[in-house]
Amino acid sequence: MATQTNFQMKVTEGQLGYVLQDVPHITDYIPNLPTYPNPLRSNPAYSVVKQYFVDMDDSVPQKIVVHKDTPRGVHFRRAGPRQKVYFTPEEVNACIVTCGGLCPGLNTVIREIVHSLDYMYGATKVLGIDGGYRGFYSKNTIPLSPKIVNDIHKRGGTILGTSRGGHDTVKIVDSIQDRGFNQVYIIGGDGTQKGAAVIYEEIRKRGLKVAVAGIPKTIDNDIPVIDKSFGFDTAVEEAQRAINAAHVEAESAENGIGVVKLMGRYSGFIAMYATLASRDVDCCLIPESPFYLEGQGGLFEYIEKRLKENGHMVIVVAEGAGEDLLAAKNEQDASGNKLLQDVGLWLSQRIKEHFSKEKKLLITLKYIDPTYMIRAIPSNASDNVYCTLLAQSAVHGAMSGFTGFTSGLVNGRHTYIPFNRITEQQNKVVITDRMWARLLSSTNQPSFLSHKLLDKAKKEQGPQSQLMDDTTNIADAKTGNKEKSNK
Repeated sequence: MATQTNFQMKVTEGQLGYVLQDVPHITDYIPNLPTYPNPLRSNPAYSVVKQYFVDMDDSVPQKIVVHKDTPRGVHFRRAGPRQKVYFTPEEVNACIVTCGGLCPGLNTVIREIVHSLDYMYGATKVLGIDGGYRGFYSKNTIPLSPKIVNDIHKRGGTILGTSRGGHDTVKIVDSIQDRGFNQVYIIGGDGTQKGAAVIYEEIRKRGLKVAVAGIPKTIDNDIPVIDKSFGFDTAVEEAQRAINAAHVEAESAENGIGVVKLMGRYSGFIAMYATLASRDVDCCLIPESPFYLEGQGGLFEYIEKRLKENGHMVIVVAEGAGEDLLAAKNEQDASGNKLLQDVGLWLSQRIKEHFSKEKKLLITLKYIDPTYMIRAIPSNASDNVYCTLLAQSAVHGAMSGFTGFTSGLVNGRHTYIPFNRITEQQNKVVITDRMWARLLSSTNQPSFLSHKLLDKAKKEQGPQSQLMDDTTNIADAKTGNKEKSNK
């Protein structure tokens, strides 16, 4: 096997096109560290578990749909406990920090990291960093124990507080070094994980025995590689309440229109899945699929058509949709994210103006924005389980000496993923994929794409793209014709 190494990822190539994109290990830069038997050997909870320890050669493929002649492709190291650990329970001095926007499940992840360290490994020294990255150097720490965190999963938000920005690598690593932290758990989105990667590199340069583990958090589900991010299922479920309310309002009025704005700055996953789950939505607009308002095939024409047919309609719009139609704001938040204009308000106003002035049609439009209600709720049962497994995987990885990694679900298996794979691009809805075709067949809406844009989308997705044109797209999805897909 051939191995290539850089700070953030070790690449090992094997037979038949096998590629392991491995995460760093503390022994990569501090050789000859002592190891210790894993305390789970004597843990009564695992005494009945067969083959509980993960084999060092276990890996998980990134793609599971292959052809008979397809190379084995990229793999990631399988997450889980190892036979040997690199920290004794008494030695562990861990800290947890949450960064960026709120998301259902943050408190569950915090709780399970604390519980896993204590109940599985006997490590009791855990502190929380108050207020995001800047809390490392400007605020006091928060003591964490199983008793303190026992019921926090029932509450929304994060008990540690959070913030955007504030990333000063030198100050943060100075704080980690001065306080003697040797395990750092960082919960946040792609920007936070980029910060975690820089922290890991600085720790490595200083030769510190510190494991840096990331837990990916983004309610928009826009982190690549992983199957989904925690909080996403909860967001889709909670969005149903807003859609149901919009549907009731629209159905109860003559020519009623309900407009619901959901989260999705660059990726429209929440809007797409909430639409598919609801079945009451007539039109879904997302950032990845451009649309236009006026003229043949435009949104206004479709709205008029639906009102004539049904007497009402519901529109779901992701917050980043239609940004090419709005005047640019040219402002950023502390994390460097572009500040967007409220597309829901803008769209609602344009619809009212069009039908009152140009069509002389009396409509009743209700606009609902549940964004902060969705962000602030506790995670549902599905996300609670997912958060638990993400946290446990991160703790197993840190105790086993792995560092510079993100814990994530790939094809239903928990893995350790190098930071650079998580931060290299954003996960977006592929409008040339069958999932978007399923949505179009559900809402029966037009794609709003010209042939020129369709051709462009095909080229961007490459030769594997199986985009169906406006007519066959919906027809094939309804009749169940088979297409190849990268999903």
